[in-house]
Amino acid sequence: MPVAEPYRTVLLMDGAGEVPENTNHSDEYTPRQQAVLESALGLLVAGGEKALTTAGVARAASCSKESLYKWFGDREGLLAAMISYQASKVRTFTDDGAAMDAQRYRAYLLAFAKDLLNVLAGDVSLALNRLAIGQASQEGNSLAQLLIERGRKRIDQRAGALLEAGKRRGLIHYDDRDDTYHVFYGLIVRDLHVRMLLGDAGARQPQRFDELAEAAVTKFFALYAAREEERVARL
Repeated sequence: MPVAEPYRTVLLMDGAGEVPENTNHSDEYTPRQQAVLESALGLLVAGGEKALTTAGVARAASCSKESLYKWFGDREGLLAAMISYQASKVRTFTDDGAAMDAQRYRAYLLAFAKDLLNVLAGDVSLALNRLAIGQASQEGNSLAQLLIERGRKRIDQRAGALLEAGKRRGLIHYDDRDDTYHVFYGLIVRDLHVRMLLGDAGARQPQRFDELAEAAVTKFFALYAAREEERVARL
């Protein structure tokens, strides 16, 4: 079902239409908290779920267990924060309604596609997804639910906002935002994520991600670019 609520958050870009390399990925966490989350994610990748203990994270991050509880709550809260932080690496900003031409909008779509591929292909995302899949048959699989709610849905919302921004400016045309996003996602990711989860080295080639993103955006515009008469009608 389409999400009725409009989202006004899209990808962060500078005045030249490029994503700054030093962008802070998340305003939700302080730099110190982000460093702790990075340490926790590193433990998960290196040692799996068993390595993700409060004592282990505190030791790896050089912080107290009291600070962990204060910032993130219990272990599930820490996992939720880790997933939210990881999802935030698909960068964002608030759409202020400023003018945008097709070239600049294409740069936004490219930035999203590249970020998405890099996040999905990262050791952290693969470890989290493999762990959730391994627990899929368990009743009350909280990790899978956290990945959906704090990971996938947040990225989906950012992409939905990006599509809405293009439609409002007459750059693309679609009838159903969610259906359009699923097409865009499929053009970007294809079967790569499944193959990466299965350990197919041929699917995990970051040096090709720019090329794959370019191809996905080109195909997306071929399907959804607004015709000239549609753009004129919005003026």
